Amino acid sequence: MPELTVVAAELAQTARAATRPVVLIDGGSGAGKSTLAALLAPQLGAQLLHLEDMYRGWDDLAGTSERVHTHVLVSEAPGWWGWDWDRARLGAWHPIDPTLPLVLEGSGALSRRNRSAATLGIWIELDAATRQTRALARDGERYAPHWNRWAAQEAAFAARESPAAIADIVLDAASGDLTLRNF
Repeated sequence: MPELTVVAAELAQTARAATRPVVLIDGGSGAGKSTLAALLAPQLGAQLLHLEDMYRGWDDLAGTSERVHTHVLVSEAPGWWGWDWDRARLGAWHPIDPTLPLVLEGSGALSRRNRSAATLGIWIELDAATRQTRALARDGERYAPHWNRWAAQEAAFAARESPAAIADIVLDAASGDLTLRNF
Protein backbone atom coordinates (compact mmCIF):
# COMPACT_ATOMS: atom_id res chain seq x y z
CA MET A 1 0.00 0.00 0.00
CA PRO A 2 1.42 3.42 -0.88
CA GLU A 3 1.96 5.71 2.05
CA LEU A 4 -0.77 8.25 2.69
CA THR A 5 1.76 11.06 2.26
CA VAL A 6 2.22 9.97 -1.37
CA VAL A 7 -1.54 9.71 -1.88
CA ALA A 8 -2.03 13.17 -0.34
CA ALA A 9 0.62 14.65 -2.65
CA GLU A 10 -1.14 13.17 -5.69
CA LEU A 11 -4.53 14.48 -4.52
CA ALA A 12 -3.08 17.93 -3.83
CA GLN A 13 -1.73 18.09 -7.35
CA THR A 14 -5.20 17.31 -8.71
CA ALA A 15 -6.95 19.85 -6.45
CA ARG A 16 -4.47 22.68 -7.16
CA ALA A 17 -5.93 23.08 -10.64
CA ALA A 18 -8.87 24.96 -9.12
CA THR A 19 -8.71 28.68 -8.32
CA ARG A 20 -9.86 27.99 -4.75
CA PRO A 21 -9.83 24.25 -4.11
CA VAL A 22 -12.57 22.90 -1.86
CA VAL A 23 -12.05 19.22 -1.06
CA LEU A 24 -14.60 17.01 0.69
CA ILE A 25 -13.33 13.80 2.33
CA ASP A 26 -15.91 11.29 3.49
CA GLY A 27 -16.07 7.68 4.63
CA GLY A 28 -17.22 5.74 7.65
CA SER A 29 -15.90 6.39 11.11
CA GLY A 30 -12.36 5.06 11.44
CA ALA A 31 -11.70 4.96 7.68
CA GLY A 32 -8.83 7.47 7.78
CA LYS A 33 -10.52 10.75 6.79
CA SER A 34 -8.81 12.87 9.44
CA THR A 35 -5.40 11.41 8.68
CA LEU A 36 -5.69 12.06 4.95
CA ALA A 37 -7.11 15.55 5.53
CA ALA A 38 -4.24 16.45 7.88
CA LEU A 39 -1.75 15.46 5.18
CA LEU A 40 -3.62 17.11 2.30
CA ALA A 41 -4.52 20.50 3.84
CA PRO A 42 -0.94 21.78 4.31
CA GLN A 43 -0.05 20.80 0.76
CA LEU A 44 -2.88 23.01 -0.48
CA GLY A 45 -2.29 25.78 2.07
CA ALA A 46 -5.88 25.02 3.06
CA GLN A 47 -8.06 25.63 6.05
CA LEU A 48 -9.09 22.32 7.62
CA LEU A 49 -12.58 21.69 9.00
CA HIS A 50 -13.31 18.47 10.91
CA LEU A 51 -17.05 17.79 11.00
CA GLU A 52 -16.65 16.21 14.43
CA ASP A 53 -16.17 19.78 15.68
CA MET A 54 -19.50 20.70 14.10
CA TYR A 55 -21.82 17.75 14.86
CA ARG A 56 -24.37 18.76 17.47
CA GLY A 57 -24.17 15.56 19.44
CA TRP A 58 -24.44 11.91 18.48
CA ASP A 59 -27.60 12.23 16.37
CA ASP A 60 -26.68 15.08 14.02
CA LEU A 61 -24.89 13.64 10.98
CA ALA A 62 -27.62 14.67 8.51
CA GLY A 63 -28.13 18.09 10.11
CA THR A 64 -24.43 18.85 9.99
CA SER A 65 -24.25 17.87 6.33
CA GLU A 66 -26.98 20.42 5.57
CA ARG A 67 -25.31 23.14 7.66
CA VAL A 68 -22.03 22.54 5.81
CA HIS A 69 -23.75 23.40 2.56
CA THR A 70 -25.60 26.44 3.84
CA HIS A 71 -23.05 27.98 6.22
CA VAL A 72 -19.70 26.82 4.85
CA LEU A 73 -19.89 26.08 1.12
CA VAL A 74 -22.34 28.62 -0.33
CA SER A 75 -22.47 31.41 2.25
CA GLU A 76 -21.07 34.85 1.42
CA ALA A 77 -19.70 34.96 4.98
CA PRO A 78 -18.79 31.30 5.57
CA GLY A 79 -18.20 29.84 8.96
CA TRP A 80 -19.49 27.33 11.45
CA TRP A 81 -20.57 26.99 15.06
CA GLY A 82 -18.44 24.63 17.08
CA TRP A 83 -19.97 22.09 19.41
CA ASP A 84 -18.96 21.77 23.04
CA TRP A 85 -19.17 17.99 23.52
CA ASP A 86 -18.59 18.19 27.28
CA ARG A 87 -21.45 20.64 27.87
CA ALA A 88 -23.66 19.49 24.95
CA ARG A 89 -24.16 23.01 23.64
CA LEU A 90 -23.04 25.34 20.87
CA GLY A 91 -19.52 26.60 21.14
CA ALA A 92 -17.78 29.48 19.40
CA TRP A 93 -18.32 30.77 15.86
CA HIS A 94 -15.43 29.99 13.49
CA PRO A 95 -15.23 32.14 10.36
CA ILE A 96 -13.77 30.67 7.20
CA ASP A 97 -11.74 32.75 4.78
CA PRO A 98 -13.59 32.39 1.44
CA THR A 99 -10.39 33.14 -0.50
CA LEU A 100 -8.32 30.28 0.92
CA PRO A 101 -8.54 26.61 -0.08
CA LEU A 102 -10.64 24.41 2.21
CA VAL A 103 -10.41 20.74 3.14
CA LEU A 104 -13.51 19.49 4.89
CA GLU A 105 -13.56 15.98 6.35
CA GLY A 106 -16.10 13.89 8.16
CA SER A 107 -18.96 11.48 7.81
CA GLY A 108 -21.66 13.33 5.89
CA ALA A 109 -19.32 15.69 4.05
CA LEU A 110 -19.91 14.22 0.60
CA SER A 111 -23.61 14.77 -0.07
CA ARG A 112 -24.89 15.62 -3.55
CA ARG A 113 -25.53 19.24 -2.53
CA ASN A 114 -22.12 19.62 -0.96
CA ARG A 115 -20.38 17.97 -3.92
CA SER A 116 -21.97 20.50 -6.29
CA ALA A 117 -20.22 23.31 -4.39
CA ALA A 118 -16.80 21.63 -4.12
CA THR A 119 -13.82 21.04 -6.38
CA LEU A 120 -13.14 17.45 -5.42
CA GLY A 121 -14.98 14.71 -3.56
CA ILE A 122 -13.05 11.84 -1.98
CA TRP A 123 -14.55 8.69 -0.50
CA ILE A 124 -12.41 6.43 1.72
CA GLU A 125 -13.52 2.81 1.64
CA LEU A 126 -12.74 0.42 4.49
CA ASP A 127 -14.64 -2.53 5.92
CA ALA A 128 -16.81 -1.92 8.99
CA ALA A 129 -14.94 -4.30 11.33
CA THR A 130 -11.58 -2.63 10.68
CA ARG A 131 -13.12 0.83 10.98
CA GLN A 132 -14.72 -0.04 14.30
CA THR A 133 -11.47 -1.42 15.68
CA ARG A 134 -9.59 1.71 14.59
CA ALA A 135 -12.25 4.16 15.84
CA LEU A 136 -12.55 2.52 19.25
CA ALA A 137 -8.76 2.33 19.60
CA ARG A 138 -8.63 6.05 18.81
CA ASP A 139 -11.58 7.26 20.90
CA GLY A 140 -11.98 4.43 23.41
CA GLU A 141 -14.78 4.20 25.90
CA ARG A 142 -16.13 7.65 25.06
CA TYR A 143 -17.21 6.43 21.60
CA ALA A 144 -18.01 2.76 22.32
CA PRO A 145 -21.58 3.30 23.62
CA HIS A 146 -22.42 5.37 20.52
CA TRP A 147 -20.85 3.23 17.77
CA ASN A 148 -24.05 1.48 16.64
CA ARG A 149 -26.23 4.58 16.54
CA TRP A 150 -23.53 6.54 14.66
CA ALA A 151 -23.00 3.65 12.22
CA ALA A 152 -26.77 3.60 11.57
CA GLN A 153 -26.66 7.32 10.66
CA GLU A 154 -23.68 6.72 8.36
CA ALA A 155 -25.56 3.87 6.65
CA ALA A 156 -28.70 6.01 6.22
CA PHE A 157 -26.62 8.86 4.79
CA ALA A 158 -24.83 6.49 2.38
CA ALA A 159 -28.14 5.00 1.21
CA ARG A 160 -29.64 8.47 0.67
CA GLU A 161 -26.64 10.31 -0.83
CA SER A 162 -24.44 7.55 -2.37
CA PRO A 163 -21.18 9.34 -1.49
CA ALA A 164 -18.97 6.59 -2.93
CA ALA A 165 -20.77 6.86 -6.26
CA ILE A 166 -20.50 10.66 -6.51
CA ALA A 167 -16.85 10.81 -5.38
CA ASP A 168 -14.24 11.85 -7.90
CA ILE A 169 -11.73 9.67 -6.12
CA VAL A 170 -12.30 6.51 -4.11
CA LEU A 171 -9.41 5.47 -1.87
CA ASP A 172 -9.37 1.86 -0.70
CA ALA A 173 -7.79 2.33 2.73
CA ALA A 174 -6.87 -1.34 2.99
CA SER A 175 -4.88 -1.52 -0.24
CA GLY A 176 -4.13 2.14 -0.98
CA ASP A 177 -5.65 1.77 -4.44
CA LEU A 178 -7.21 4.89 -5.96
CA THR A 179 -10.15 4.82 -8.33
CA LEU A 180 -10.42 8.03 -10.34
CA ARG A 181 -13.70 9.23 -11.83
CA ASN A 182 -14.81 12.40 -13.58
CA PHE A 183 -11.34 13.38 -14.80
